[in-house]
Amino acid sequence: MKFLYVTDTHIRGTTPKNRLDSYVDTLKKKLEEVISLANEEQVDVILHGGDVFDRPDLSPNVVGQFAKIFKRANAPIYVVAGNHDTFGHNPETLSRTMLGLMDSFGVMTVIHPEQPLQFEFNGIHIQISGQPYHYDLDQRDPKLDYYPTRADHIDVAIHIVHSMLVEKALPDGVAHTLIDHIWGTTADITLTGHFHGGFGIKEREGKFICNPGALARVNNHWSEISRKPKVIVGTIEKEMINLQEKTLTSSEAGEAVLDRSFLEKAVHQEEKLHSFVQQVKEASQFQSLKMGDIILEIASLQNVEEKVKKEALRRMTQVEEKWKDGEYE
Repeated sequence: MKFLYVTDTHIRGTTPKNRLDSYVDTLKKKLEEVISLANEEQVDVILHGGDVFDRPDLSPNVVGQFAKIFKRANAPIYVVAGNHDTFGHNPETLSRTMLGLMDSFGVMTVIHPEQPLQFEFNGIHIQISGQPYHYDLDQRDPKLDYYPTRADHIDVAIHIVHSMLVEKALPDGVAHTLIDHIWGTTADITLTGHFHGGFGIKEREGKFICNPGALARVNNHWSEISRKPKVIVGTIEKEMINLQEKTLTSSEAGEAVLDRSFLEKAVHQEEKLHSFVQQVKEASQFQSLKMGDIILEIASLQNVEEKVKKEALRRMTQVEEKWKDGEYE
Protein backbone atom coordinates (compact mmCIF):
# COMPACT_ATOMS: atom_id res chain seq x y z
CA MET A 1 0.00 0.00 0.00
CA LYS A 2 1.24 3.44 -0.89
CA PHE A 3 0.04 6.79 0.43
CA LEU A 4 0.76 10.51 0.22
CA TYR A 5 0.32 12.71 3.28
CA VAL A 6 -0.23 16.49 3.16
CA THR A 7 -1.49 18.86 5.82
CA ASP A 8 -2.62 22.43 6.55
CA THR A 9 -3.45 23.67 3.06
CA HIS A 10 -5.42 26.63 4.50
CA ILE A 11 -7.36 27.34 1.32
CA ARG A 12 -8.66 30.90 1.23
CA GLY A 13 -9.74 33.44 -1.36
CA THR A 14 -7.59 36.38 -0.29
CA THR A 15 -3.87 37.03 0.05
CA PRO A 16 -2.46 37.53 3.59
CA LYS A 17 -0.93 40.98 4.02
CA ASN A 18 2.53 39.53 4.51
CA ARG A 19 2.57 37.77 1.12
CA LEU A 20 4.17 39.35 -1.93
CA ASP A 21 2.51 37.01 -4.42
CA SER A 22 -1.06 35.96 -5.20
CA TYR A 23 -1.69 33.44 -2.42
CA VAL A 24 -4.56 31.74 -4.27
CA ASP A 25 -2.56 31.22 -7.47
CA THR A 26 0.49 29.98 -5.56
CA LEU A 27 -1.58 27.55 -3.50
CA LYS A 28 -3.25 26.20 -6.64
CA LYS A 29 0.18 25.46 -8.14
CA LYS A 30 1.29 23.66 -5.00
CA LEU A 31 -1.87 21.57 -4.78
CA GLU A 32 -1.65 20.73 -8.47
CA GLU A 33 1.88 19.48 -7.84
CA VAL A 34 0.71 17.45 -4.84
CA ILE A 35 -2.04 15.76 -6.86
CA SER A 36 0.31 15.17 -9.82
CA LEU A 37 2.89 13.64 -7.48
CA ALA A 38 0.25 11.37 -5.95
CA ASN A 39 -0.81 10.23 -9.42
CA GLU A 40 2.78 9.70 -10.57
CA GLU A 41 3.59 7.70 -7.44
CA GLN A 42 0.38 5.72 -8.01
CA VAL A 43 -0.59 6.01 -4.36
CA ASP A 44 -3.60 4.07 -3.11
CA VAL A 45 -4.80 6.86 -0.79
CA ILE A 46 -4.12 10.53 -0.14
CA LEU A 47 -4.24 11.55 3.52
CA HIS A 48 -4.80 15.12 4.74
CA GLY A 49 -3.97 16.23 8.29
CA GLY A 50 -6.60 18.96 8.60
CA ASP A 51 -7.12 22.68 8.07
CA VAL A 52 -8.08 22.05 4.48
CA PHE A 53 -9.67 25.50 4.56
CA ASP A 54 -8.66 28.67 6.37
CA ARG A 55 -12.25 29.19 7.53
CA PRO A 56 -15.34 26.96 7.64
CA ASP A 57 -17.59 29.31 5.64
CA LEU A 58 -15.31 30.04 2.73
CA SER A 59 -16.86 31.33 -0.50
CA PRO A 60 -18.39 28.50 -2.60
CA ASN A 61 -16.67 29.97 -5.65
CA VAL A 62 -13.22 29.54 -4.08
CA VAL A 63 -14.09 26.08 -2.78
CA GLY A 64 -15.24 25.07 -6.25
CA GLN A 65 -11.95 26.14 -7.82
CA PHE A 66 -9.93 23.96 -5.44
CA ALA A 67 -12.41 21.08 -5.54
CA LYS A 68 -11.61 20.74 -9.26
CA ILE A 69 -7.94 20.27 -8.37
CA PHE A 70 -8.67 17.65 -5.71
CA LYS A 71 -10.92 15.75 -8.14
CA ARG A 72 -7.95 15.20 -10.45
CA ALA A 73 -6.54 12.72 -7.94
CA ASN A 74 -6.70 9.09 -9.01
CA ALA A 75 -6.79 7.97 -5.37
CA PRO A 76 -9.42 8.72 -2.71
CA ILE A 77 -8.66 11.52 -0.25
CA TYR A 78 -9.19 11.03 3.50
CA VAL A 79 -9.00 13.92 5.96
CA VAL A 80 -9.49 14.89 9.61
CA ALA A 81 -11.04 18.23 10.52
CA GLY A 82 -8.67 20.94 11.72
CA ASN A 83 -9.48 23.89 13.95
CA HIS A 84 -9.97 26.14 10.90
CA ASP A 85 -12.36 23.68 9.25
CA THR A 86 -15.11 23.93 11.86
CA PHE A 87 -17.08 26.64 13.66
CA GLY A 88 -15.81 27.43 17.14
CA HIS A 89 -13.23 24.65 16.84
CA ASN A 90 -16.14 22.23 17.35
CA PRO A 91 -16.07 19.03 15.21
CA GLU A 92 -19.82 18.66 15.69
CA THR A 93 -20.39 21.67 13.40
CA LEU A 94 -18.81 19.83 10.45
CA SER A 95 -22.12 19.38 8.60
CA ARG A 96 -22.43 23.18 8.27
CA THR A 97 -18.93 23.72 6.90
CA MET A 98 -17.29 23.67 3.49
CA LEU A 99 -15.28 20.62 4.52
CA GLY A 100 -18.57 18.91 5.33
CA LEU A 101 -19.80 19.88 1.87
CA MET A 102 -16.70 18.37 0.25
CA ASP A 103 -17.39 15.20 2.21
CA SER A 104 -21.04 15.12 1.11
CA PHE A 105 -20.07 15.53 -2.56
CA GLY A 106 -17.43 12.80 -2.33
CA VAL A 107 -14.49 15.06 -3.15
CA MET A 108 -12.84 13.84 0.07
CA THR A 109 -13.91 11.70 3.00
CA VAL A 110 -13.77 12.93 6.59
CA ILE A 111 -12.50 10.37 9.12
CA HIS A 112 -14.49 10.42 12.36
CA PRO A 113 -12.91 9.41 15.70
CA GLU A 114 -15.19 6.43 16.36
CA GLN A 115 -15.24 5.22 12.76
CA PRO A 116 -11.76 4.10 11.66
CA LEU A 117 -11.35 2.88 8.10
CA GLN A 118 -10.04 -0.56 7.22
CA PHE A 119 -8.41 -1.68 3.98
CA GLU A 120 -6.62 -4.71 2.61
CA PHE A 121 -3.78 -4.26 0.15
CA ASN A 122 -1.89 -7.33 -1.09
CA GLY A 123 -2.84 -9.28 2.01
CA ILE A 124 -1.88 -6.46 4.41
CA HIS A 125 -4.69 -5.27 6.70
CA ILE A 126 -4.43 -1.54 7.31
CA GLN A 127 -6.45 0.70 9.62
CA ILE A 128 -6.65 4.47 9.18
CA SER A 129 -8.10 6.39 12.11
CA GLY A 130 -8.40 10.09 12.81
CA GLN A 131 -8.76 12.61 15.61
CA PRO A 132 -10.07 16.07 14.65
CA TYR A 133 -9.10 19.19 16.52
CA HIS A 134 -11.13 19.92 19.67
CA TYR A 135 -10.71 22.21 22.66
CA ASP A 136 -9.44 19.53 25.03
CA LEU A 137 -6.82 18.24 22.62
CA ASP A 138 -3.33 18.33 24.17
CA GLN A 139 -4.92 19.26 27.52
CA ARG A 140 -6.17 15.83 28.62
CA ASP A 141 -4.80 12.29 28.82
CA PRO A 142 -2.87 11.77 25.53
CA LYS A 143 -4.19 8.23 25.28
CA LEU A 144 -7.63 9.62 24.48
CA ASP A 145 -6.36 11.31 21.31
CA TYR A 146 -3.12 9.58 20.29
CA TYR A 147 -3.85 5.92 21.10
CA PRO A 148 -6.53 4.67 18.66
CA THR A 149 -8.49 1.49 19.29
CA ARG A 150 -6.88 -1.11 17.08
CA ALA A 151 -8.70 -4.13 15.67
CA ASP A 152 -7.01 -7.48 16.39
CA HIS A 153 -6.45 -8.44 12.76
CA ILE A 154 -4.79 -5.14 11.76
CA ASP A 155 -1.19 -5.37 10.52
CA VAL A 156 -0.47 -1.63 10.28
CA ALA A 157 -2.39 1.19 11.99
CA ILE A 158 -2.17 4.78 10.73
CA HIS A 159 -3.52 7.52 12.98
CA ILE A 160 -4.02 11.14 11.86
CA VAL A 161 -4.30 13.86 14.53
CA HIS A 162 -4.67 17.61 14.04
CA SER A 163 -2.78 18.58 17.18
CA MET A 164 0.08 20.57 18.65
CA LEU A 165 2.52 17.69 18.80
CA VAL A 166 6.07 19.03 19.17
CA GLU A 167 9.64 18.00 19.96
CA LYS A 168 10.30 20.56 22.72
CA ALA A 169 8.09 22.07 25.40
CA LEU A 170 6.28 25.28 24.45
CA PRO A 171 5.72 28.28 26.77
CA ASP A 172 3.26 27.97 29.64
CA GLY A 173 -0.30 28.42 28.51
CA VAL A 174 0.23 26.90 25.06
CA ALA A 175 -1.43 23.50 24.97
CA HIS A 176 0.85 20.89 23.44
CA THR A 177 2.00 17.29 23.64
CA LEU A 178 5.60 16.11 23.43
CA ILE A 179 6.55 13.45 20.91
CA ASP A 180 8.48 11.56 23.59
CA HIS A 181 5.27 11.16 25.60
CA ILE A 182 3.36 9.18 22.97
CA TRP A 183 5.79 6.57 21.67
CA GLY A 184 3.62 3.99 23.42
CA THR A 185 0.78 4.71 20.99
CA THR A 186 -1.14 1.80 19.47
CA ALA A 187 -0.53 3.29 16.00
CA ASP A 188 2.42 2.27 13.83
CA ILE A 189 2.34 5.58 11.97
CA THR A 190 1.12 8.81 13.59
CA LEU A 191 0.59 11.73 11.20
CA THR A 192 0.00 15.20 12.65
CA GLY A 193 -0.57 18.77 11.48
CA HIS A 194 -1.51 22.08 13.15
CA PHE A 195 2.12 22.87 14.05
CA HIS A 196 3.07 24.55 10.78
CA GLY A 197 6.83 24.29 11.18
CA GLY A 198 6.66 20.50 11.28
CA PHE A 199 9.40 18.20 12.51
CA GLY A 200 9.81 15.72 9.68
CA ILE A 201 9.83 11.97 10.20
CA LYS A 202 10.71 10.50 13.61
CA GLU A 203 11.20 6.77 14.13
CA ARG A 204 11.66 4.60 17.20
CA GLU A 205 11.55 0.82 17.37
CA GLY A 206 9.55 0.53 14.18
CA LYS A 207 7.02 3.25 15.00
CA PHE A 208 6.83 6.54 13.11
CA ILE A 209 5.60 10.00 14.15
CA CYS A 210 5.53 12.57 11.36
CA ASN A 211 4.67 16.15 10.48
CA PRO A 212 6.07 17.46 7.15
CA GLY A 213 4.87 20.98 7.98
CA ALA A 214 2.05 23.03 6.51
CA LEU A 215 1.66 23.20 2.76
CA ALA A 216 0.59 26.82 3.21
CA ARG A 217 2.75 29.63 4.56
CA VAL A 218 0.19 32.08 5.92
CA ASN A 219 2.31 33.95 8.46
CA ASN A 220 5.65 35.74 8.38
CA HIS A 221 7.42 34.06 11.26
CA TRP A 222 11.19 33.82 10.77
CA SER A 223 10.97 30.04 10.48
CA GLU A 224 8.61 30.33 7.50
CA ILE A 225 11.19 32.32 5.53
CA SER A 226 13.55 29.34 5.38
CA ARG A 227 10.98 26.54 5.31
CA LYS A 228 10.08 24.76 2.07
CA PRO A 229 6.65 23.03 1.94
CA LYS A 230 6.83 19.23 1.86
CA VAL A 231 4.65 16.14 1.75
CA ILE A 232 5.31 12.57 2.84
CA VAL A 233 5.12 9.56 0.55
CA GLY A 234 4.84 6.25 2.39
CA THR A 235 5.06 2.63 1.29
CA ILE A 236 3.78 -0.23 3.45
CA GLU A 237 4.81 -3.78 2.64
CA LYS A 238 5.02 -7.01 4.61
CA GLU A 239 7.07 -6.20 7.73
CA MET A 240 8.38 -3.00 6.13
CA ILE A 241 7.39 0.67 6.33
CA ASN A 242 9.24 3.27 4.27
CA LEU A 243 8.47 6.98 4.61
CA GLN A 244 10.09 9.79 2.63
CA GLU A 245 9.67 13.55 2.63
CA LYS A 246 9.24 15.20 -0.77
CA THR A 247 9.94 18.93 -1.18
CA LEU A 248 7.61 20.71 -3.59
CA THR A 249 9.47 22.12 -6.60
CA SER A 250 6.71 24.65 -7.38
CA SER A 251 7.16 26.35 -4.01
CA GLU A 252 9.32 29.46 -4.18
CA ALA A 253 11.83 30.55 -1.56
CA GLY A 254 10.37 32.34 1.44
CA GLU A 255 12.22 35.55 0.56
CA ALA A 256 10.35 35.68 -2.75
CA VAL A 257 6.83 35.35 -1.36
CA LEU A 258 6.95 36.59 2.25
CA ASP A 259 7.32 40.31 2.97
CA ARG A 260 10.24 40.72 5.40
CA SER A 261 9.27 44.33 6.16
CA PHE A 262 6.36 43.07 8.27
CA LEU A 263 8.78 40.87 10.20
CA GLU A 264 11.20 43.69 10.83
CA LYS A 265 8.41 46.04 11.87
CA ALA A 266 7.00 43.47 14.29
CA VAL A 267 10.40 42.79 15.84
CA HIS A 268 11.07 46.51 16.17
CA GLN A 269 7.75 47.02 17.94
CA GLU A 270 8.49 44.15 20.35
CA GLU A 271 11.91 45.62 21.13
CA LYS A 272 10.38 49.03 21.88
CA LEU A 273 7.66 47.46 24.01
CA HIS A 274 10.25 45.47 25.98
CA SER A 275 12.29 48.64 26.51
CA PHE A 276 9.17 50.43 27.73
CA VAL A 277 8.38 47.66 30.22
CA GLN A 278 11.93 47.85 31.55
CA GLN A 279 11.55 51.62 31.91
CA VAL A 280 8.39 51.12 33.95
CA LYS A 281 10.10 48.60 36.20
CA GLU A 282 13.13 50.79 36.82
CA ALA A 283 11.58 54.26 37.05
CA SER A 284 8.20 53.71 38.72
CA GLN A 285 7.30 53.34 42.35
CA PHE A 286 3.68 52.34 42.34
CA GLN A 287 1.60 53.67 45.24
CA SER A 288 -1.18 51.23 44.46
CA LEU A 289 -1.47 47.67 43.23
CA LYS A 290 -4.80 48.34 41.50
CA MET A 291 -4.58 47.69 37.78
CA GLY A 292 -6.41 50.92 36.91
CA ASP A 293 -4.00 53.03 38.93
CA ILE A 294 -0.99 51.30 37.40
CA ILE A 295 -2.32 51.94 33.90
CA LEU A 296 -2.79 55.63 34.70
CA GLU A 297 0.73 55.92 36.04
CA ILE A 298 2.17 54.25 32.96
CA ALA A 299 0.18 56.61 30.76
CA SER A 300 1.74 59.58 32.53
CA LEU A 301 5.30 58.57 31.63
CA GLN A 302 7.11 60.88 29.23
CA ASN A 303 9.24 60.18 26.15
CA VAL A 304 7.28 57.09 25.21
CA GLU A 305 6.00 56.64 21.68
CA GLU A 306 2.23 56.89 21.61
CA LYS A 307 1.82 53.59 19.71
CA VAL A 308 3.99 51.73 22.21
CA LYS A 309 2.13 53.27 25.14
CA LYS A 310 -1.27 52.35 23.67
CA GLU A 311 -0.16 48.76 23.00
CA ALA A 312 1.01 48.35 26.60
CA LEU A 313 -2.23 49.82 27.91
CA ARG A 314 -4.26 47.58 25.64
CA ARG A 315 -2.53 44.45 26.85
CA MET A 316 -2.81 45.42 30.52
CA THR A 317 -6.48 46.29 30.09
CA GLN A 318 -7.13 42.87 28.56
CA VAL A 319 -5.54 41.22 31.60
CA GLU A 320 -7.63 43.38 33.91
CA GLU A 321 -10.81 42.36 32.09
CA LYS A 322 -9.90 38.68 32.38
CA TRP A 323 -9.31 39.09 36.10
CA LYS A 324 -12.72 40.72 36.47
CA ASP A 325 -14.32 37.87 34.57
CA GLY A 326 -12.67 35.36 36.87
CA GLU A 327 -10.64 33.67 34.15
CA TYR A 328 -7.52 33.69 36.31
CA GLU A 329 -9.15 32.57 39.53
